[in-house]
Amino acid sequence: MTEGRKVGILGSGTVAQRLGRGFAEHRFDVMLGTRDPKKLEEWKAASHGKVSVGSFAAAAAHGEIVVLATAGSGTEAALDLAGPEHFIGKLVLDASNPLDFSHGMPPGLLYGTSDSLGERVQRKLSHARVVKCFNTVSHAQMVDPHFREGIPLMMICGDDPGAKAETEKILRELGWPGALDVGGIDAARWLEALVPLWVRVGGRLETYEHAFRAVR
Repeated sequence: MTEGRKVGILGSGTVAQRLGRGFAEHRFDVMLGTRDPKKLEEWKAASHGKVSVGSFAAAAAHGEIVVLATAGSGTEAALDLAGPEHFIGKLVLDASNPLDFSHGMPPGLLYGTSDSLGERVQRKLSHARVVKCFNTVSHAQMVDPHFREGIPLMMICGDDPGAKAETEKILRELGWPGALDVGGIDAARWLEALVPLWVRVGGRLETYEHAFRAVR
């Protein structure tokens, strides 16, 4: 039973707003954490379900589940502001991507193949259960996805099997058919590296409503 289950989402951009609205529509109790709560007043007024806005620390403390939806370059700073003590024992869904736009579009990665933002988050939140999730699709497709050729499994990774099982249950509640577990949190290197390719493919297809799937 998810009704009333609390979710804290760090971030105030399009990803955070879509996930916040989507979780609330599926009867979760959602708080978005931001540096500037005023800029989310319109989002709050337009959202359905139980939603609120607070600081990063308030959102992290609020959530039984915490979702990271900040820009990749600001994720670690947001965790510092939120306070690592507010994540102890919690499921943390990392939807952020360490994209490097310093040379324009298409983006590169802030970290190469020897590290990842997912791993950095897990190291910083050593007593939390981090699962990389949502980062390989458009924000518009993160909840109740719709694809003409069928909905793929959401690719996830993390070190805690129980956390990944819980994540899959959440994904099913949000309209996904399930999860494709690609390994430990070190596999975030490859899920994150997939995103610059996703951007390039989207440019060719002239849409960013696409996703990758494994076929056999």
